[in-house]
Amino acid sequence: MTIRILPSAAEDLYAGRLFYEGQGTGLGEYFFDSLFSDIDSLVLYAGVHMKVFGYHRLLAKRFPLGA
Repeated sequence: MTIRILPSAAEDLYAGRLFYEGQGTGLGEYFFDSLFSDIDSLVLYAGVHMKVFGYHRLLAKRFPLGA
């Protein structure tokens, strides 16, 4: 399975990392690691998620920004 992170999503990840780092030292790194753990899980569970605009989508578990 190929995982594609859209440019707008990459910008959101970076903005979220900065935001959470501003909330507490190390929290931005925890946010980033948590999100990439969720992204990596897409390989294990390929194809079981709901499709949105033709892509399988998984909402973040620990940091559901925009949910």
